[in-house]
Amino acid sequence: MRIETLLVILGMGLITYSTRVGGVWLMSRVKPSPLIEAWMRHIPGAVLVAIIAPAALTNGAADALGALAAALVAVRSRSMMLTIAVGITAVLFLRRMLP
Repeated sequence: MRIETLLVILGMGLITYSTRVGGVWLMSRVKPSPLIEAWMRHIPGAVLVAIIAPAALTNGAADALGALAAALVAVRSRSMMLTIAVGITAVLFLRRMLP
């Protein structure tokens, strides 16, 4: 491996670590308002949707229908684990059934 590549990887790791530690440090010094706390509770779901939505909407009908099934379960149950299980199961089933 070239030294430049290693330095870039180490630099990216340091920057990533710094932003995470900086966020934890900052939030330990600030008392967030109820609005900010409510907003922060929704971040995990928003990140999951941002990761899954592009693939679900570009990989065909089975993936789109699986995402729809998962979204319906998420709205009704508010359980992340159940939502993921239903989404994966639906996509696997629909990929076998649809052309």
